[in-house]
Amino acid sequence: MSHTQAAAIRTHDGAICVSLELSCSQWLVASLSPGSEKMSKHRLEAGDGPGLLALLQRLRAHAEKACGEAMRLITIQEAGLDGFWLDRLLKAHGIESHVVDAASIAVSRRARRAKSDKIDVEALLRTLLAWLRGEPRVCSMVRPPSAEEEDRRRLTRERQSLIKERTRLSNRIRGLLASQGICLYDPLKRDRHKRLQRLQTGDGRAMPARLKSEIERMLERLEILMTQIKKLEAERAEQVAQNQTAALLLRLKGIGPEFAATLWLEGFYRDFANRRQLAAYAGLAPTPWQSGSLRREQGISKAGNPRLRRTMIELAWLWLRHQPQSQFSRWFVERVGQARGRVRRIAIVALARKLVVALWHYVGEGLVPEGAQLKTT
Repeated sequence: MSHTQAAAIRTHDGAICVSLELSCSQWLVASLSPGSEKMSKHRLEAGDGPGLLALLQRLRAHAEKACGEAMRLITIQEAGLDGFWLDRLLKAHGIESHVVDAASIAVSRRARRAKSDKIDVEALLRTLLAWLRGEPRVCSMVRPPSAEEEDRRRLTRERQSLIKERTRLSNRIRGLLASQGICLYDPLKRDRHKRLQRLQTGDGRAMPARLKSEIERMLERLEILMTQIKKLEAERAEQVAQNQTAALLLRLKGIGPEFAATLWLEGFYRDFANRRQLAAYAGLAPTPWQSGSLRREQGISKAGNPRLRRTMIELAWLWLRHQPQSQFSRWFVERVGQARGRVRRIAIVALARKLVVALWHYVGEGLVPEGAQLKTT
């Protein structure tokens, strides 16, 4: 028996390790069974969950027949467009499934490195083997949300998409009118239709008929969006009122229903072992760069939840306005003073990192951030 084969048997005794490279067109499955030094690869049509389960059962049956003992299946896949439904399907059928943060997997540092599905699926399998051996920091596994948690988050995420669409339409209307010398029209005001009828171009002409018709149709789409946003905000208010975490956040000055819902649904719905883990999940962890005597700071990692990170940075700015006597606001003023530009932007990210940790302690232990004021009822 070769040294490589012996290592494989010792490392994977009693388990079949499987990696899944998922794409929109096909799935590539790589597996390694105990006692084998060769990875087997299989291709499936994308989205074929039953086909994957059947393949895994065949691999298990073949390995159990060869080894004469029961085998467990361990799979790994990257977090991506497929979401977490496949992870839930595998676990429902008694298969140990892991989802890995793709950005945490080490890759070759060559300027032009080869990349293909075959290379990626083999790298995934090697990552799983190293992680099972207990190698430190080999990768970061993702904690998949439950189906209920994932569905609840649709509320704030859909609202953000609708707000973005509303802004796009509003800016488009303003741009079309600006091309005719009209600059003071606000399409979000209630009298938008009446004001549109009275508008004249910059050179004193009536609004061109085709342009007016186009803007009227855009206003109709804008009103549909505004109605949908209003309904979502009513649902959000109901959810926030029923959840203890969101209700606690809502008691602090500077935190409204949208921030409370986003912090709860995107961050505080899950448990964190320590503040560093929380900061990394929020994408607010620092990323130092050091080589010998060379040292510099690369800024925050941005590797976590982008919605939570954006919300915390927005909240940090509002915190300075609504909580000026808090410990964090005083720290910011002492550190930044009258500085502007880059220094202020760097400090606000540091404030966001401190604030998300303080709010985590607040919702978990009831510790109000020092100097923070609660809303009066």
